[in-house]
Amino acid sequence: MDAPTDDIATFRRFSREFTRRVGVLDDRYLHQDRPLGEARILYELDQGTSLRELRERLALDAGYLSRVVKKLQQDGLLETRSDADDRRVRLVRLTERGRREVAEQNRRADEAAAGLLGGLDARQREQLTAALRTAEELIRLSAVDIRPADPGSPEARGALRAYAEEIDRRFPEGYQAGELLPGDALRGERGVFLLAREAGIAIGCGGLRELEPGVGELRHLWIASTARGIGLGRRLLAALEAEAVRHGWKRLRLGTHRALTEAIGLYRGAGYREIEPYGDDPHNHHNFEKSLS
Repeated sequence: MDAPTDDIATFRRFSREFTRRVGVLDDRYLHQDRPLGEARILYELDQGTSLRELRERLALDAGYLSRVVKKLQQDGLLETRSDADDRRVRLVRLTERGRREVAEQNRRADEAAAGLLGGLDARQREQLTAALRTAEELIRLSAVDIRPADPGSPEARGALRAYAEEIDRRFPEGYQAGELLPGDALRGERGVFLLAREAGIAIGCGGLRELEPGVGELRHLWIASTARGIGLGRRLLAALEAEAVRHGWKRLRLGTHRALTEAIGLYRGAGYREIEPYGDDPHNHHNFEKSLS
């Protein structure tokens, strides 16, 4: 969906004001001896990670990241080694000197934020921080990539396994991974499987299968706990409905457990109406249907 010109101008104006106020335009970010790019990579390494994960998380060019890591290593701030389980993967972590610099970076960043917030009264600070939380959630949501995936791929099976493990904990009667639909039911002309990814990591999934001509069924809708509260459930549900329309289905059905109160609220809010049970799944206490335009 194309954004209105006024919205684009507002976003760009805020970006210019914010970057000027927090000092990211200075080659010496927070008055330390390195630019923002190097400082941000040091910050992200506080818990240790692999170069591959760091590149995906920050959406960095591989060549740029390699050059920055090499410089920081020469400065004695980090060290790299091969993963014992996969020699192709390079792990990177801070040295003691690197940890001291990150601690000082955090202190200065807190001080800069306090300086900006200090110019506001309590009500204004509450307004600003609430607006910033909302902006963070919406920017995260806008950057999530949702697209079809092979339900038999390792990434998809990992998401489905996480779904099964969570509802096994939440259902009093439990749930076994063997109860998941086979991959063949969620691919081809009679099905589809969507994965939602943030920074290259799967944080949500959902599948559709054909029940009968013109009627599809939604199955295995899951959002990772780290991505809840930003509106991803609604966005993923809308993407699944669009796929159902593309498959030519006029109606979409689903069943859910009474324990999944947030899912029940999501479906009702999206226009699903409760119907009589249509299948024999013992976990379905509520059954819903929606007509698709």
